Parts: sequence; C-alpha cells; structure tokens
Amino acid sequence: MIADRLRLLPLGAALLTAALIPAVVPAQTFSVSRAAIGGDGGTDYLAADTATGRVYVSRGTHVMVIDGATAKVLADIGDTPRVHGIAFAQSDGRGFTTNGGDSTSTMFDLKSMAPIKKVHAGKDGLDGIMYDDASDKILTIDHSRPEGTAVVIDPKSGDVVATIALTGRAPEGGVSDGKGRIFINEEDKNAIDVVDAKTWKVVATWPIAPCDGPTGIALDRATNRIFSGCSDTSVVVDATTGKVVAKLANGAGVDALGWDPGEKLIYIPAGRDGTVTVYHEDSPDHYSLVATVKTMPGVKTIAVDEKRHVAYGFTPEYGPAPAPVAGEPAPPPGRPRRGPVVGTAFFTIAH
Repeated sequence: MIADRLRLLPLGAALLTAALIPAVVPAQTFSVSRAAIGGDGGTDYLAADTATGRVYVSRGTHVMVIDGATAKVLADIGDTPRVHGIAFAQSDGRGFTTNGGDSTSTMFDLKSMAPIKKVHAGKDGLDGIMYDDASDKILTIDHSRPEGTAVVIDPKSGDVVATIALTGRAPEGGVSDGKGRIFINEEDKNAIDVVDAKTWKVVATWPIAPCDGPTGIALDRATNRIFSGCSDTSVVVDATTGKVVAKLANGAGVDALGWDPGEKLIYIPAGRDGTVTVYHEDSPDHYSLVATVKTMPGVKTIAVDEKRHVAYGFTPEYGPAPAPVAGEPAPPPGRPRRGPVVGTAFFTIAH
C-alpha cells in the first residue's frame, strides 16, 4: 500500500471508514497519508501521469514532479510564472503548463521532464488546461477579457492552431468526450460551454443550476455523464441533452474534481472545509455517498491516477500573515492574507 510507504502524520485518524450504504456499494475504507515535499510557492492544479506514476504539482513559479508511490521529488520544471495547470499529450510524449504570468505554455518532454519551448498562448489569464484525444490537441483555458478563450496547441509542433471564443469571463476546467465535443465550465455563468472540436466554436451553453461557480470537471465516457465540481453542491449533467440529472452535496472551496472510471468514484475536494467527498456512480443518474475523507484546509484541487486507483492532493502550509501595510487593498472574499510558506502537505488517498 502507498500509505505504508509514506510517513503518516496525525490527521485525527489515519484510516477513515466510509459510512455504510445500502445495496449497490459496500462500505469502503480509505487510507490517507501525508508527506512533506518541500519547495516554495503557492499552488493551484495537480496532474497525475498514469503512464509513469508521477504527480505534477504547480508551485507558483515552477512545477514539482513527484513520485506518487514514495512522495520523492524527481524533478523541478522552472520558469513557469504564475503556473496553474499541467496536461499531457501521451501519444506525442509531451507535457504542457499554463503560465498566467507571461501568457505562455511550457512544453516539456514527458520522459526527461526537460522543457522544450514556451508557446505564446492567449493574451492573459491562462488557468485551466486539458488534452483532447479526438483531435490530438492541447487546450489552454484562459480568463481573457472581455470574454474567456481557449487556445488550441498542436502538441507535436507546439504551434497555436486556433483560438476559441468562450461565453464567460471565467472559464475553468475542460474535458473531452473523445468524439469531437469538448465541455468547459464557465465559473461566472454557472454554465457549461459545448465546443465543436472540428470548427473550434461554441455550439451550445448549458445552465447547470444549482451549481454555483463550477471549476473542476470530468466525464464518464461509458455513461456519457459530465461531473462539474461546485462549492456545496456539485452536479451531474447528461452530455447529450445538457440536463442536470443528479446533485452531489460536498464541502466549500471546491476548485477541481477527480474521476476514477475503473472504480466509478468521484472525488470532490473542498479547500475551505479540508475534506474530499467521495461518491460512487451506481448508474448514470444515481450516485451514493461513499465517504468524506479528512485532509486539511487548503487542499482545493485533486488529481486521480486511474491506473493505480489513487487520488492526490496538496497544499502549502503558511505561517502568520504580516500586518497589512497602510493603503494596502483588502484581499478578495474567501482569500485571507497569507504569511510565508512554512511547510508542505502532499496527501495520498487510497483504498
């Protein structure tokens, strides 16, 4: 077990037992382990490379590459200012980041983890990132102005081949159905944009109330269901009709969502609550709560290694915030001022 190989730190209880649920899903026990991986900087998205077992952790100005089995730091990809996300084009042997600080995507080699080039992708606000296997393209998802965009990159050459005009100012996660359609959460509109991967145009926009502020997204290709991660209540959407077919209660401060198709488990991290809510897909329109796993406040994003059936979370630990300087603007709601990074917490959730 991965949990046996990592140093376990107190979490209240190292093993968290799921509540008993009837019929379809038996009770499940999740082990939670925590390790310090060092490094400096904040964080946003994580990405799990199932081909190698590596986990890529964004750290503000660089990306740390971690061995998921041991939590050992394997490499560090630098010069990624205000990095948010990481995605992989496995068939091309390439990885890509979104660097909000200079509106670039760092293209790197998946074997050596060495940078290859920086791609100028979008004019500002690079945030989410995804791979579309139907077109063999990487899409950076950007909080551009006046409306968001998705910039399409050829992973073989690193060339930008298209820019998609989205409908909201704050597009977040994106996912592909592998058949020519891409779905992108619009956080400010509480909606999903549907993109045609042949024309690179939005062909529909679906409201997904009661979801508030959709961020992370995943799709079960077997049942054609989209999972949109939202604070307090996430939703399941029929990827053909756009209809919300199920509501999933979870914690506050959600900024990603993980999906393990082999286990049919949805992982919803809540950074304010310090929990990961786990649901099982019983059928396309029915879902059972499996467990609420304790991590710690700050763990708002997640990555799932669907080959090894393990989920990963991460947060820096911050010291006391310094006194505000006269005239300094107040931080945005829900984002308190932070002190220096004094530690790191890399979580592994297995069952």
